[in-house]
Amino acid sequence: MTLSRILQILAWLLLLGLVFVTLAPIQFRPVSPLPTQLERALALALVGFVFALAYPRRPVLVAVLVLGATTLLEALQLVEPSRHGRVVDLAVKLVGGSFGLACGYLLNRVRHRRQSPRQKARGPGHRQR
Repeated sequence: MTLSRILQILAWLLLLGLVFVTLAPIQFRPVSPLPTQLERALALALVGFVFALAYPRRPVLVAVLVLGATTLLEALQLVEPSRHGRVVDLAVKLVGGSFGLACGYLLNRVRHRRQSPRQKARGPGHRQR
């Protein structure tokens, strides 16, 4: 299994985990010693970062997916009685997700520039065996 495939699987698993902890009743929400807003920002930064690494040729689609899912999940909290969707929470999550996406995008650019000339000559569609 390639690193790209592993990152893709990890990205979707992280998003599924995010769906669960966002929409599950409050007692299922994981707790850490970090401030709640920092937890939110870091969680979304991780999701954005991994998605950006997993799909380096689709930055706009990945941004729409991560930030759109974040917005949708925050809105869906309004239907769960023990949860509440708030604009400030959404803003923190969007900042975190955007930061993760930007970091992943920048890392992809650095990795691309450091590829050997031989790898670049093979083209983007070439896979090693």
